Amino acid sequence: MRLHILGICGTFMGGLALLAREAGHEVEGSDRNVYPPMSTQLEEQGIRLHEGYDPKALEPAPDAVIIGNALSRGNPAVEHVLAEDLAYDSGPGWLGRHLLRGRHVLAVAGTHGKTTTTSMLAWILDQAGLAPGFLIGGVPANFGVSARLGSGRHFVIEADEYDTAFFDKRSKFLHYRPRTLVLNNLEFDHADIFPDLGAIQTQFHHLVRIVPGNGRILVDANDANLAEVLEQGCWTPVETFSAGVFPGVWQAEPLAADGSRFAVLHEGRRLGEVRWDLIGMHNVHNALAAIAAAAHVGVEPSRAMAALAGFAGVRRRLERRGILGGVEVLDDFAHHPTAIRTTLEGLRRRLEAEGGGRILALLEPRSNTMRMGVHRTALAEAVAPADRVWIYRPPDLEWDPGEIVDQARPRTEVAGDLDALVARVVAEARSGDRILVMSNGAFGGVHERLLDALAARETGT
Repeated sequence: MRLHILGICGTFMGGLALLAREAGHEVEGSDRNVYPPMSTQLEEQGIRLHEGYDPKALEPAPDAVIIGNALSRGNPAVEHVLAEDLAYDSGPGWLGRHLLRGRHVLAVAGTHGKTTTTSMLAWILDQAGLAPGFLIGGVPANFGVSARLGSGRHFVIEADEYDTAFFDKRSKFLHYRPRTLVLNNLEFDHADIFPDLGAIQTQFHHLVRIVPGNGRILVDANDANLAEVLEQGCWTPVETFSAGVFPGVWQAEPLAADGSRFAVLHEGRRLGEVRWDLIGMHNVHNALAAIAAAAHVGVEPSRAMAALAGFAGVRRRLERRGILGGVEVLDDFAHHPTAIRTTLEGLRRRLEAEGGGRILALLEPRSNTMRMGVHRTALAEAVAPADRVWIYRPPDLEWDPGEIVDQARPRTEVAGDLDALVARVVAEARSGDRILVMSNGAFGGVHERLLDALAARETGT
């Protein structure tokens, strides 16, 4: 089958392209925003990319056009598909019908931690010899790609609640029909498509309704919003997990303040401990969810814990981009106040364990919800663990970050020019500092700009 994917450089659609090609289909695609790591992955796999949405890229007509959820009516390629009556489908719909049927799907849903938890779970199953397939909204360092078909029965997928396509407003995850479901957490997000938290809970309830009775749901014991979802009806055995205050069937006991070491308990019985390179209690939480989900498909917790000791993380999740003059530049995908706060807290505890150092945080409010300013009040509190904060204000931001400058505990500035922002941060940075860049986009290549400026400072050029 010859497929053309519109919006191919999105994390989901790019992964789908890799799966379709591995399954033997001829794949190419179009996108307006082409940047690494997805564009690099696709090019390395020999998948042709068309810049923009010129209808000529759809000539001769492919067997099917798969349309990403970022595209809507008025897009020239979409209009061409409709006018010429070309066969089309959504990414999640095509995936569910053509690649997931007959497989044991393990899905990870929630507002935060989906990518990391899905990556951990896929790695655990891989190390257990189950040869799983997976589709992840990021690139796990252990695999080097965001998706593969796998030769085993199991398929691990990041289950996003965002809508499916302009012609299908259900959440993506409803197309996956999971047998093992992780409900990691639930907060209000995606304000561009959901009017309130209740609307998101409705979609999660629909997801719960399709998990079979011989499946399993793993749910955070500390999340009241998820408890309300399950109260709407649940027909599947539930196990709770907890790295927090309320006990769960599965529990994590921190053995190091920065989360680099923790014990795992099941029904009160200590099973062992994990020592790894990741930090932050949010990652302890993610790991516990992955261990519990793997247990449902027969992976012994001891084997899962051993696998996590070798888990190398996910690109753009507190990823080191370089270090110059003793100043380390880190990249993180954090795009919601809770994720920002937990990432900063984890880094703060790591620095305290290592004897100190400052956190200089750069934030781009880029997600649709952040751009709308829905979380601006919470943002001021979220950056509290940092020592200095710079918020980038692009020209089309719908609110003024200056509103929260006085509310934020660390000294906070707003910058509308990237060159000026880089100059100010580098002038402030000193040996032992960590510059943490937080954005769910490319952020104008600010990571490379920072490293170049630090290098120039070192050489005096």
